[in-house]
Amino acid sequence: MRGGRDRIGQAPIGTIPRRSNGGSREPLIRTRGLVAAFAATALTTSTALASMPTSPSTSSTLTCHSIGIDGVNIFYREAGPMDAPTVLLLHGYPSSSRMFDTLMPLLADRYHLVAPDYPGFGQSDAPSPDKFAYTFDHIGEIVVRFADTLGLKHYVLYIQDYGGPIGFRLALAHPDRVKGIIVQNAVASEDGLGSAWDIRKAYWKDRASYEDKVMPGFTSLEGARIRHVGSSPHPERYNPDTWRDEFAQLSRPGQDRIQADLFWSYETNVASYPIWQAWMRQHKPPMLVVWGKYDPSFAVAGAAIYQEMVPNAEVHILDAGHFALDEKLDEIASLIRGFLFRLPPSIGDGK
Repeated sequence: MRGGRDRIGQAPIGTIPRRSNGGSREPLIRTRGLVAAFAATALTTSTALASMPTSPSTSSTLTCHSIGIDGVNIFYREAGPMDAPTVLLLHGYPSSSRMFDTLMPLLADRYHLVAPDYPGFGQSDAPSPDKFAYTFDHIGEIVVRFADTLGLKHYVLYIQDYGGPIGFRLALAHPDRVKGIIVQNAVASEDGLGSAWDIRKAYWKDRASYEDKVMPGFTSLEGARIRHVGSSPHPERYNPDTWRDEFAQLSRPGQDRIQADLFWSYETNVASYPIWQAWMRQHKPPMLVVWGKYDPSFAVAGAAIYQEMVPNAEVHILDAGHFALDEKLDEIASLIRGFLFRLPPSIGDGK
């Protein structure tokens, strides 16, 4: 990156995990080191952004579509030249492709952007759980078929939250198609799971006993708000329409069961972390990590695994939350444009 890179591990502040003699992971980030890291990040990131390629917003090509995949209508947003390098954007919980509405025009002058809604989310169909298995394996299969149907031969993945487990399933199914990965608060190691996940892990083991303790926080209005604002010192920068709209989506008939079924299967993602890590270590895809440090769901420590697996990964810790685009849209767009601009031309062949 021109102007200097903010990489986890460049300064001796304990941000890269060390392995103990027994192979377990020691604590990643100490408090003083974390404060120093954030201070260095702000300086380095602002310097880097000064030289990032930028573009005026190009919204004229942004279109909305729906396509049938295995009997389920999948809604998706699309923008940019069809023959340009493709970025496949995979949203988090409980959002939809709408979370990329403001980002896509900032990339659409040079790149082909495709952002689907998963079954049960956004504008896609939400079939009854009696007729559709809401698991990450199944939704991963649907998204693989979605990419096949659209003829996406190569793409850079943008993965956020639930988009991480789905994106890694695409990568495992077709490693040759993945020409780079943009990670935004998506976890691939248990270091990214804080103490709030203890009761969630209990839910995976005993759904009947813990569902009433876990799922209300996933489907309530306050839970939707906290996912966005987190511990940000600037809550006034967040648009309350965002979480109110998400709450409205979560309040639709059948959503309680849909989301409970899907989160119950989240245990399969945690069990797959070693597999995803091995894939990254083997393939070493070009990788950009942008991580909002005010995330109430995923710890900053979760960002370090990507550079551990892919030493050349660019890692940026931002003054933002779980949905970092809420607060740092321009910075993230500039970092993405710089990352995509530096990819070898041979991997940017669009469809």
